[in-house]
Amino acid sequence: MVEVFILKKRKDFVRVASKGLKVVTSGLILQAALSLSKQENCCQIGYTATKKLGKAHIRNRTKRRLRAAVREVFPQTALSGVDYVLIGRYNTATCDFQKLKQNMQNALEQINIQLQAKKASK
Repeated sequence: MVEVFILKKRKDFVRVASKGLKVVTSGLILQAALSLSKQENCCQIGYTATKKLGKAHIRNRTKRRLRAAVREVFPQTALSGVDYVLIGRYNTATCDFQKLKQNMQNALEQINIQLQAKKASK
C-alpha cells in the first residue's frame, strides 16, 4: 500500500507535464513522471482544474471528486516513487462517480505499465 502526498509547487507540475507520460480518458487526464524525492513507499499527486471548465464552484467540485476518487483508487494501485498530476475535464464534475473511478483505474494501470517499461529500459 502506497502513502499518498500532495504536490504543491508549480515547478513540480511543470516537470511532470514536460518530462512525464500522459493518458487521456473521457473523465480526466493523468500525467506521471518519476519523482525526484527519495522517500520510499509513497507517491505524490497534484490536482488541476482550469478556468476552461467553468466558474469556481465547478472547478472546486471537479477537484473534490478527483480527490475522493484518488482516496479509493490510488493507495492500492499507484507506484511508489512517482509524481502524478490529475487534470479535470469538461465532464468530470457531472459524470457518474463509478465511471470516474473506472476511468482513473484504467488510466493509472496504463501509465504504470509505461512507467515500469521506462524504468526497466534505464
